Amino acid sequence: MAAVRAAVRAGLADLPPGSRVLVACSGGPDSLALAAATAFVAARSGLLAGAVVVDHGWRDDSAEVAARAGSACRGLGLDPVEVVVVDSAGPGGPEGAARQARYAALDAAAARHSAAAVLLGHTLDDQAETVLLGLARGSGARSLAGMPARRGVYRRPLLELRRSETADACAALSLSPWSDPANTDPRYQRVRVRAAAAALDEALGPGLAEALARTGALLAEDAEALDVAAACLLADAIAAGPAGGPSGRADGSDRTGVHLGVPVLAAAPPAIRRRVLLLAARTAGSPAGALSRRHALAVDALITAWHGQGRVHLPGGVVARRDAQILVVGPPPG
Repeated sequence: MAAVRAAVRAGLADLPPGSRVLVACSGGPDSLALAAATAFVAARSGLLAGAVVVDHGWRDDSAEVAARAGSACRGLGLDPVEVVVVDSAGPGGPEGAARQARYAALDAAAARHSAAAVLLGHTLDDQAETVLLGLARGSGARSLAGMPARRGVYRRPLLELRRSETADACAALSLSPWSDPANTDPRYQRVRVRAAAAALDEALGPGLAEALARTGALLAEDAEALDVAAACLLADAIAAGPAGGPSGRADGSDRTGVHLGVPVLAAAPPAIRRRVLLLAARTAGSPAGALSRRHALAVDALITAWHGQGRVHLPGGVVARRDAQILVVGPPPG
């Protein structure tokens, strides 16, 4: 319990007294240990701590489970405690739809209560599984970096603690966490990844979860550096376009698309150049989730292997085409 409290204390150290924080609590061991530690730390740091329990309505007893989680949070001294029912039906499969509904509910709760932070109970084990899932998908550094410790109002103070530690913390306080049957249901991708991680840990020896989480942290640093370099290259490529950008807008775009100077792009390292090309495609209207390395390589060929080929079609009705020494990414001409 001391380790969980120390992690929460460090995660909230920058907040001034009087700030409100909310714990996203499902009633499971990770979020329940987080709720207990947050109540303890907040009372001694002058913070106001509440909780939000999201009921996805997946099971017949989900309302009862959510009510029990809310009651546990109130028993810990958290206030206010809200139980929010969401509709988890939607695109992206059951896991993706539930995630979108959950974060929408947490966003709304944070706005209602002017929360400075919303705390999530993801652990080092969750981080390792996220990195392993990214490896299986063949993702880039940004995806392999895993979950950030902070992003906007969200904070994950337990990312350096194991799942076993949160279970021990609950036992130390005589808390009775809920065991979600979905966590052992192989129909869900995360459960299959968890089983694969356990098998790899047994085959390769202990320390796999820590190694995967450490890899994610290193890749997060690399991805941040590459993103900064790509932003600089994008600015240079825009400046090298027609009159430094046809509309004077910072993203170098007008109604015909984003205009970039080819010589500037051609001189850049491939990893940074392709980041710029994907950024230009998103600026022109391509959905970020639909763009892949295949698209980046196809547009890149307009710069590095130019022999008069035609336009490259991208998701969202966007095309990339070369006009002499200018690369244009935008709607089809005419």
